[in-house]
Amino acid sequence: MQQPSQSTKLSRRHFLGLTTAALAFPSIIPASALGRDGKPAPSGRITVGAVGSGTMGTGNVISFLDLKECQVVAACDVDRKHLNALVGKVNKRYDDKGCKAYHDYRELMARPDIDAVMLATPDHWHALVAVEAARRKKDIYGEKPLARTIAEQQAIVKAVEANHRIWQTGSWQRSVANFHKAAEIVRNGLIGKVTRVEVGLPGGQGGRVQKPEDMLPSTPPPELDYDTWIGPSKMYDYIKGRVHREWRWNYNTGGGQLMDWVGHHCDIAHWGCDFDNSGPFEIDGKGEFPPVDAVWNTCPKYWIVLKYPRDITMIIAGGYDEIRSGTKWIGTEGWVHVNRGVFQASNEEWRDYRQLPEELRKVKLPISTNHHANFLECIKSRQPTITPVETAHHSAIPGHLGLISMLVGRKLKWDVQKEVILDDPEASKLLGRPYRAPWKLAGDMARA
Repeated sequence: MQQPSQSTKLSRRHFLGLTTAALAFPSIIPASALGRDGKPAPSGRITVGAVGSGTMGTGNVISFLDLKECQVVAACDVDRKHLNALVGKVNKRYDDKGCKAYHDYRELMARPDIDAVMLATPDHWHALVAVEAARRKKDIYGEKPLARTIAEQQAIVKAVEANHRIWQTGSWQRSVANFHKAAEIVRNGLIGKVTRVEVGLPGGQGGRVQKPEDMLPSTPPPELDYDTWIGPSKMYDYIKGRVHREWRWNYNTGGGQLMDWVGHHCDIAHWGCDFDNSGPFEIDGKGEFPPVDAVWNTCPKYWIVLKYPRDITMIIAGGYDEIRSGTKWIGTEGWVHVNRGVFQASNEEWRDYRQLPEELRKVKLPISTNHHANFLECIKSRQPTITPVETAHHSAIPGHLGLISMLVGRKLKWDVQKEVILDDPEASKLLGRPYRAPWKLAGDMARA
C-alpha cells in the first residue's frame, strides 16, 4: 500500500524555512502578534489559512476576502489544479503573491504567523485536520457536519475546548434573519408548548455526473494525490464519480443528503427548542439503501423519528413530500415553518416582522448578520460564535444516530450525557470508524 507522500513530521530545517517565509511579509502582521493575554489587538489583521479549495472552500475564502479584518495568506489542497486556482484568486484580489500554496495541511498549520484556518475538506478528513488545527492553537472555521462519525466529533470538541480555540461552523443559516426570527418565536413560547418538529431534508443522491465512464474505475488525474485524498478511509479504486463534489454519496467518505443537510435544518430545529447542548434519547430510523458495493451507496430516502425531552417528537425525513423542506415547529398554540427564503406561520403578523418586536423578546438569541464576520469578531473578543463546536456536535448527532438506526434496523436508546448507545454493542461499534494506516488522530482525543 502506498503511504502518504508527505512526511509525518516536519524537519527542523523545513520548519525554520516556513518561519523565515512568514517573516518575509512584514506588511502582514498577524493579530496574535499584537494582542495581550491571548487576545488579538483590534488593530491587528487576522491572518487566515485555507485547507480545502473545492466548491465550499473557495466560497468561504471569497467571503473572507471581502472582509478587511483579515487576510488570507495560505491555502492547502491535494489537488494541484484546485489549489492553484484558489491561490490565483487570492493573489489577484490582493494584487500580490502573498498567498502560499501547500500540499500538506500540517505544514500550513506549522506557520506561527497564521491566526485562523478555514477547513472545507470532505467529511472523512474533518477530524484529522480540525484536531491538528486546535493543537496548533489556530482558531477554526469548519464546515458541517462536524465530522463523519460521532467519535470523530467528540475528538474535535475535546481538542477545541482543551486548546481554548474559537470555532465557527459553516451552519450559516443562524446568520440569516428569517431563521433567527423563527427560532426566537419558538423560544419565546409564542406557539405554546412545542410538541412536534419536522425537519425536511433533500432526498436522492448525486446529480452532477453526466458520463457513464465517470462511474468506472480509472487512473487518477496527475494533479490529484489520490492516496492522500483517501487518507484515513478504506482504499478504493479511483472513480471520478465519487471524488470531487461526489464524495458525499459513498459512506467511505461522506454521509449522503442526511449528513450533508442535518447541520443546517436540524441545527435550526435545535436552536428553536433550546437543544444546542442536548439531544434525543430514542431514535428509530427507516431508510432505503442501494447495494453496499454501489459507487453511490448512501441512503436516498429516509424517515427518522426521534424522542426528545419535554415530550417533543422530531421527524427528520428526506424524499417524502409530506415533510416540507426546512424546519417546522408545531406547538399547542400555533406553528412556524422556515426555509431559505421562506417564512410561514399560523399568525400572519409574524410574517411582516424582520425581527421579533423587543417587547416579545424575553429570550434573546444572539444576532449575526454575516457568518464569516461573526467568526472574526469572536476571534478578537474570545467570545463564542453563533455556531460553536458543541452546538455543531449536537446538531449532527441526530443524523448520525438516525443513520446507525437505519443500518442496524432497530430503535436505539441514547444516553445524552454520557454520549453512548445503550445496550446495543453492534450499534455502538458504528459510533466510530477504523482508520487506514498510518493515519490516526493525534493523541487520545476521543472521549471515554
